[in-house]
Amino acid sequence: MAIESGTLRRLARPGFMMVALTLGAVAFAGSSPNVLLIIADDYGWADVSANNEECFYETPALDALAASGANFVHGYAASPVCSPTRASIMSGRYPSRGHMTEWFSAGPARSMSYLSADRASALPNQAVTIAEHLRAAGYQTFFAGKWHLGDADRHLPTFQGFDVNIAGSGRGNPGQDGFFAPYQPFIGLDAPEGEHLPARLTDETISYLEARDTDRPFLAVLSYYSVHTPLQGRDDLVEKYEARRDALGLTDAQRFGDEEQVWPDRGDVRPVRVRQDHAVYAAMVEAMDEHIGRLLGAVDRLGLRNDTVVIFVSDNGGLSTAEGSPTANLPLRGGKGWLYEGGIRVPMIARWPGVLDNGRAIKAPAITNDILPTVLDAAGIAMPQTDGVSFRDLAVNTGADRPLFFHYPHYGNQGGFPGGAMIDWPWKLIQRYEDGRVHLYDLDADVGESTDLAETMPERVAEMRARFESWLESQDARFLNARPGEAEPWRPGYLREPMPNN
Repeated sequence: MAIESGTLRRLARPGFMMVALTLGAVAFAGSSPNVLLIIADDYGWADVSANNEECFYETPALDALAASGANFVHGYAASPVCSPTRASIMSGRYPSRGHMTEWFSAGPARSMSYLSADRASALPNQAVTIAEHLRAAGYQTFFAGKWHLGDADRHLPTFQGFDVNIAGSGRGNPGQDGFFAPYQPFIGLDAPEGEHLPARLTDETISYLEARDTDRPFLAVLSYYSVHTPLQGRDDLVEKYEARRDALGLTDAQRFGDEEQVWPDRGDVRPVRVRQDHAVYAAMVEAMDEHIGRLLGAVDRLGLRNDTVVIFVSDNGGLSTAEGSPTANLPLRGGKGWLYEGGIRVPMIARWPGVLDNGRAIKAPAITNDILPTVLDAAGIAMPQTDGVSFRDLAVNTGADRPLFFHYPHYGNQGGFPGGAMIDWPWKLIQRYEDGRVHLYDLDADVGESTDLAETMPERVAEMRARFESWLESQDARFLNARPGEAEPWRPGYLREPMPNN
């Protein structure tokens, strides 16, 4: 069934370009599966019950997806903030390769003791995205929701391989009061007053699936603005969780830990939330899960379940140290904007019929760079050079024989320090970029990163630090800048002899 022209006109809303697909000589092999990629914003690893038996929020749809697919319990975002991770999903590459190390903004990056590293402000158009790979193989491609990979019109999804773009722009959140209609102009959606944005984005995606060309496979990306700020929830769900909080007798005094997370010597004190009980945030979590359930139900209703790869992932950890601190990531340390596990470990769930199913818990570490190679593997498309591997390979990998790397040379809005990290499971090295200090943690024994082993295991530190610096060099990584006339920050050994660990 071909998409009717009236539907095309409805999807191509003002300000959102529709690109006609020209197949040319490309032939579609009928065995290629559909791909449904669902991306959440600021959704923490512990925000889904599949990862957290004590989760305050109800997430039945994601729990069911994990039970019918596979849960990557050691899933990681490529960055503790959104745009770099989203770039890694689209390109299959570490975002540090293109200096896409901070969330994309036209303004200056936050600075404190030093100036943040120079960074890119968009996913370059020459980057070949997941949509471009699939469209070249005959797929129809659809995008709805948060894009945040460049401000200018030339960086919208329709310039990166998507036939349809609904509500995607250079903005990172839906704006003040943006979760309920009337929406902000950059969202580009007319709606009756009070309409809920997660519901609308899901409706648009379901409509696309219903109106698709059934002779060709599809890539549909639904990228929710939820659960990013502003914190706004449906009244019925807010009331539900307020009642739950009260019934549990949860008081204000229990919400934050005694230990402050960061930098008291600089006056930048960020207490970390240690308990989930924010009723508005809970309402946002449940509403998104409800709509994910509707979408997956539509996949079943349309007879697509056995022909569709479904992937769910978040772009960074839950927000726990700033901007309302609405969630807790325990047992993980820290949250969004931090290189601790709470900032980079995220829910990552996939269902690939015949490959990832039956409720498997996969412990091999995975990263958002792996999504593109996974999709291309499923589609039978020749694999380009990437910084990831297919989930298929991780499903049969009983260990963790590849390192993961992270590079964040910025002062996070949430209080995080500039630094980098390397995970060689179960070992995790954190390298601070201001003064060169390092930390070492055993994630098997200490998932909360409370015991620093750097001083007692100098040989392991030296080995991991050498590998990490070699990776930084391969990325042409950029680092902090000194203020005029002031001392230089740390540099890796290939640029300057590193400062001793202290």
